[in-house]
Amino acid sequence: MAELNQFWGTGRRKTSVARVRIIPGGTGVEINGKTMADYFGGREIFSTIVEQPLVLTETKDKFKVIVNVDGGGQTGQAGAIRHGISRALLVADEGYKAALREAGFLTRDSRMVERKKYGKKKARRSPQFSKR
Repeated sequence: MAELNQFWGTGRRKTSVARVRIIPGGTGVEINGKTMADYFGGREIFSTIVEQPLVLTETKDKFKVIVNVDGGGQTGQAGAIRHGISRALLVADEGYKAALREAGFLTRDSRMVERKKYGKKKARRSPQFSKR
């Protein structure tokens, strides 16, 4: 059964994509069907990153957050979830825009891994040089 009063937001970071749904009246964060503590394996820094927009707007106890995230590693996924929650909060209430923009949560972090070039070992690392 679909909830009538829910707000969606999509967040991206590196190669991670998070589809976030916030539902008024509930509490807690569910990521890919698991609790946040189970999903991130108890790493508190990722939980802190995910909850930043909710703490900033003082809506941690007002919304239940359901996330479907894919791609990348844990750091990129946490950043994508934060971006998605911020966008969903913006859809829920435009009044949060100034605070979220000031904190930088609405800005897409465009940094990506640089591609490997031919003749190099990595993106910039050259083969070892020897005169003889």
